[in-house]
Amino acid sequence: MTVYSLEPLDLAALLCSRVCHDVISPVGAIVNGLEVLEDEKDAEMRDIAFELIRKSANTASARLQFCRLAFGAAGSAGASIDTGDAEQVARNLFEDDKTKLLWNAPRVLMGKNKVKLVLNLCLIAAAAIPRGGVINVTIAEPDGATRVTLHVSGSYLRLAQNVITLVAGTPEEGRVDAHGIQPFYTGLVARECGMKVAIDVRPDAVVIDAQG
Repeated sequence: MTVYSLEPLDLAALLCSRVCHDVISPVGAIVNGLEVLEDEKDAEMRDIAFELIRKSANTASARLQFCRLAFGAAGSAGASIDTGDAEQVARNLFEDDKTKLLWNAPRVLMGKNKVKLVLNLCLIAAAAIPRGGVINVTIAEPDGATRVTLHVSGSYLRLAQNVITLVAGTPEEGRVDAHGIQPFYTGLVARECGMKVAIDVRPDAVVIDAQG
């Protein structure tokens, strides 16, 4: 089956759209909080506005730091990334009172594209549990090979129908839009670093396995 190809400019534009979509909401909340501070004299309302700004700034920062590793250059060609840094940005983005991130991996330097793949697989995993749950990430390198496994469980488990075909590079309608660019990009990164991704959707879990 022929893998779908995007023009470089289209790929860049769609990825930029994805990143902007991720940060618009918290940045907009910061703006709203600042507007309240400008007009509000009530001390309690000002405290609420300050808390909104604080939380939104932390969210925006977490999303940007994650995107820098998951989508950005993060070093020169052939650079490696500390898996501890990947764990930290993933925890900052995903772990909260609804979602628990279990990270089972040694802290090592790993090729940047493999780290990008892990983080993008985490995005797919998080999208499968919109109401929260558990994301269990395991990274192992037996005999020089790399294996990444994500076991995802939650009370409202679901995976968009087109995710598997997008990761495989064979979108069902023969095109990729801003909604599908992240799983499509995940597949591009996997193939670039010689890894195959398999996604198994079960009644009680989604299991994502990447090997190469």
